[in-house]
Amino acid sequence: MGNVINLRQARKAKQRTDKAREAEANRAKFGRTKAQKAADVAEEQKKTSRLDGAYREDRSSRDDE
Repeated sequence: MGNVINLRQARKAKQRTDKAREAEANRAKFGRTKAQKAADVAEEQKKTSRLDGAYREDRSSRDDE
């Protein structure tokens, strides 16, 4: 037979861990300096421009053949 657990306590424990995980994400997102935020924006723009620069058109639909 399995272990007997109190569902109320298990639910509350899960809520606490979920809340702690969300708080950690918010600290990482909002608890930064302006320079750190600007660096992240610049890095994201660099990634986007690099990805867009590597885009190639589909050559199978050429009409000049």
